[in-house]
Amino acid sequence: MENIFQIVTQHVKESFGGSAGPAAPPAPAALAAKVRTLAPSMTRSMQRVAEAVAGDPAGCAALTVTGLAELTGTSEATVVRTARLLGYPGYRDLRLALAGLAAQQQSGRAPSVTADIAVDDPIADVVAKLAYDEQQTLADTAAGLDTAQLGAAVAALAAAGRIDVYGIGASGLVAQDLVQKLLRIGLIAHAHSDPHLAVTNAVQLRTKDVAIAITHSGSTGDVIEPLRVAFEHGATTVAITGRPDGPVTQYADHVLTTSTARESELRPAAMSSRTSQLLVVDCLFVGVAQRTYETAAPALAASYEALAHRHHPRGGTKR
Repeated sequence: MENIFQIVTQHVKESFGGSAGPAAPPAPAALAAKVRTLAPSMTRSMQRVAEAVAGDPAGCAALTVTGLAELTGTSEATVVRTARLLGYPGYRDLRLALAGLAAQQQSGRAPSVTADIAVDDPIADVVAKLAYDEQQTLADTAAGLDTAQLGAAVAALAAAGRIDVYGIGASGLVAQDLVQKLLRIGLIAHAHSDPHLAVTNAVQLRTKDVAIAITHSGSTGDVIEPLRVAFEHGATTVAITGRPDGPVTQYADHVLTTSTARESELRPAAMSSRTSQLLVVDCLFVGVAQRTYETAAPALAASYEALAHRHHPRGGTKR
């Protein structure tokens, strides 16, 4: 797994260090993650192209646009549209990325665990499969995360007068995690899992405030409605979602896209998406703590000190 994370780390460093201008095509390491994220929103013919290039990057890199169209039973126009949807200016750029991805796969190790979890799997196999999926999900999310959008969201949070975070179910747990972190560095933040309370609070948000919606599907109505209200009242809005084309993004000033592990009967998307959401939440928190370090560091120290006696009792008998 070390090679995967080295590739991802380099991609993130390049993204942060790059100069302003048109967005660069995705790095080869991000291509597979892009396909997994965008495939559900593609037409069936575009899905065939995307699945082909992700499944056999070396073979597809050797094909012309006509050859790939024939292989997938589509048209040259569909191949080009798919390349552009994946973030490449044209098919030539996609071919270069495929060649790079194939080289990386050949130089690294092949995944030793790829099968879904079965009902009769030994617990050791379950651990190995879950660990692999979690690692791959984190790598995919990091590789595909738009760091310009992330930086803008961090800046808005650091300057916010108030922060509201919306999430339902598993996403609600992630919302609570983010709020707890922000509270510990002295920011005013609230997590809302009750949709009625979320809307009535969103009405009070203004220009210097921030509203964050967390929804893997991008279509959770109980999360979209308060984000829309916050957006219409002038707050800066952020969507953390696995579907960058989902309805939630129409009310988001900044969109942070998450990846997800392969869905299975025993592990639905609502559960597997939590790993990538927590990574994005940690990125937001650390970014805000960096920008507000002079106040964040003392606040963290004070909160730790206030709870220290609960973790290390000073003598006395246990109760």
